[in-house]
Amino acid sequence: MEVKPVRTPDELNAFIRLPWSIYHGDPNWVPPLIRDMKGAFDPEHHPFHEHSEVQSFLAIEDGRPVGRITAIHNRRHQEFHDEPVGFFGFFECINDEHVSEALFDAAGSWLRDRDLKVMRGPTSFSTNETTGFLVGGREGPPMVMMPYNPIYYLELAERYGFKPAKDMVAYWLNIPETPEFLLRGERIVAKRTGATVRRIRMDRFEEELAIVRRIYNSAWEKNWGFVPMTDAEIDFMAAELKPIVDPDLVLFVEDPDGQPIGFTLVLPDFNQVLLRMNGRLTPLAIAKALWYKRKIRHLRVIALGVVQAYRGKGIDGLLYLGVIRNAAKKGINSGEQSWVLDDNVKMRAAIEKMGGDVYRRYRVYDVAL
Repeated sequence: MEVKPVRTPDELNAFIRLPWSIYHGDPNWVPPLIRDMKGAFDPEHHPFHEHSEVQSFLAIEDGRPVGRITAIHNRRHQEFHDEPVGFFGFFECINDEHVSEALFDAAGSWLRDRDLKVMRGPTSFSTNETTGFLVGGREGPPMVMMPYNPIYYLELAERYGFKPAKDMVAYWLNIPETPEFLLRGERIVAKRTGATVRRIRMDRFEEELAIVRRIYNSAWEKNWGFVPMTDAEIDFMAAELKPIVDPDLVLFVEDPDGQPIGFTLVLPDFNQVLLRMNGRLTPLAIAKALWYKRKIRHLRVIALGVVQAYRGKGIDGLLYLGVIRNAAKKGINSGEQSWVLDDNVKMRAAIEKMGGDVYRRYRVYDVAL
């Protein structure tokens, strides 16, 4: 068995396709689009490469790929948090400690050569994207942009010496009727603040993105692991998500002067479509996507943020209420809010007040280099 850096297009292709053998026969695994995976590792395509550096590795045994990992030097994280932390991501491996150890060694050595003292992960590429190992919870496919993995990955990581760095939770909400306390709060908040809710204006998409960028980088700046997204990264993510955005589920709150003070990003669970496409964009796969897109009955609350000056004034309740109302019109009354930091007491209390239950848990690990 050898671990070698991914250099050629053929090696990248083997790296991308490895999960099809790892998850063979697993009905809960959602195959990523091969096109999107190739784009993620293309420095000319993904803006993460403009400020940071990555190196992928592939483990080969008896001529076949048996594991993979990507070492990530996120320079923006290092600058923003002033800590010598590197990352690993895109980890997949057969249930073999010797293979996983060799992969972690390869990634760690690459990060150590860049004077980094800790390896953290998994993140792909940053906490703004897919983050964490699935620790446990309710069976079923992951929601859109959420991780999924065999549980033995935890044992492989912990045997290597990784220690838990942070846990995140996902809540399941089933809201058949609009909570009365939100209706009462709406009247009070509207009277006190004059705030109003509106949906995203798709015909002014670039202007709306600028608002999202400002609120996102302001509202999340004190969160654990947060790194501000560059303009290019937000534009890239927006372009990736735009085809599945439902304008009724992306909402803004404005003050009486029309200034945006909060927003929420909610997506239909497009994984219910990807589950049937097997990573390809063939005519048949596209036809399936169009058919199953109409049958999506769950959603994911990805982000909900309010600027500092308006926190604690019930603005978040206006956003929740707007999502509940608009989703109900589409026949949707359940979904996931994720991820939420395990120690984010205020947000967890707000979700639980609406009846949310923790139904999955995720974990990020650290190991000293």
